[in-house]
Amino acid sequence: MRTKYIVWFAGKYLLSRSSNSFISLISWISMLGIMVAVAVLIIVLSVVNGFEEELETKLLIMSGHANIEHPSRQLSQWPSYVDIAEDNKRVIAASPYLNGQGMIISGEKISSVVIHGIDPSLESKTSEFSKLMQVGNLSEMKDGTYSIILGIDLAKSLNISVGEKVSLNLVEGISTPLGVFPRTKEFRVIGIFRAGMNEYDRNLVFINIGDAQRLMRMKDFVSGIRLSLTDIYAANEIAREVALSSGGGLVVRDWTQRHVNFFRSIKITKSILFVILLSVIAVAAFNIVSTLVMAVKDKQSDIAILRTSGSSSMAVLKIFVVQGFLIGLLGSVLGVLLGIFVTLNLESLVSAIESIFNIKVLASEVYFISDVPADLRIEDIMMVSSIAFLLAIIATLYPAWSASKILPSEALRHEQ
Repeated sequence: MRTKYIVWFAGKYLLSRSSNSFISLISWISMLGIMVAVAVLIIVLSVVNGFEEELETKLLIMSGHANIEHPSRQLSQWPSYVDIAEDNKRVIAASPYLNGQGMIISGEKISSVVIHGIDPSLESKTSEFSKLMQVGNLSEMKDGTYSIILGIDLAKSLNISVGEKVSLNLVEGISTPLGVFPRTKEFRVIGIFRAGMNEYDRNLVFINIGDAQRLMRMKDFVSGIRLSLTDIYAANEIAREVALSSGGGLVVRDWTQRHVNFFRSIKITKSILFVILLSVIAVAAFNIVSTLVMAVKDKQSDIAILRTSGSSSMAVLKIFVVQGFLIGLLGSVLGVLLGIFVTLNLESLVSAIESIFNIKVLASEVYFISDVPADLRIEDIMMVSSIAFLLAIIATLYPAWSASKILPSEALRHEQ
């Protein structure tokens, strides 16, 4: 039997309205199951990829590629370390930072914060923090002006805006004969940033490193040196090279070590979700088995006629394989199209859901990221659609084989 006739018979069996309409319904349900499963898996993988990329981008902006610190967190003569680091061909730039903890006070409102002292001119070379600025300019944070930049969530909680003044108190106080007094200094708010992660937007403030040294009484000491590298995936290796070139005795921390739990949990979550949703695709694909078994029972007289008219058992097998092939192909293609459509319009769909039901899908107070990112990758689409299609083909083999083994005389006797 020619291929075009095999395809014609397979399409006819799939689309025909036979006396047993239940079989046709089950065929379409099988196709719908594959479509939904493929679409959901593509959407979920894209969202997980988006979260991973968004976290990586935001964490790299806020914490840098790698840091070099003294074990005591007091690094002296930092300009020499910056020069040594920038002599390395794989280091783009280096900048000092000084960290501390304190409390910020505005009127009757108070909040604990992490203080991050930076050199604005050097920081712009090692990070893209300036892109996170919602109001104000990083270059305005000059030494001696006692200016401060707040996260957007912190500014909202304190109900302050650019131009207003706040008091910054350190956790460590000043010991005097009369007792311990807090180290406090009034700062003027010159900017507000938004990282999109509540951990930073609510708890982090930036001041000039010179002001930080005076406030913390650190003289010329800094906490460490931040490195911007040409290859972020070789961050630990490059940072160790720089540390050894600086004479050793330094602590090296790269971006993967500082946030290893984030990326480990994302990879585990992605693997678990993939296995779970893949099992859903498998169930949907193997529904084809029951569909084709019923179709074989329903078409026994047709099979008998084909066999008596000279068609081989292989031709009968091919008809039902092609029928399952069409179910798998249509389900996979429609699933891919649906998955791509939803993924590309995910932000609009989430916004619509939030406005209709008056809810926040990712509350910034709970989650590190308040948006729903999506990163659609062609390799994920190809992998999911290929697996779904392959499972659908495998599911057709037994029913098609059983159809090819039906003897014309047996089929006609059952029809009688």
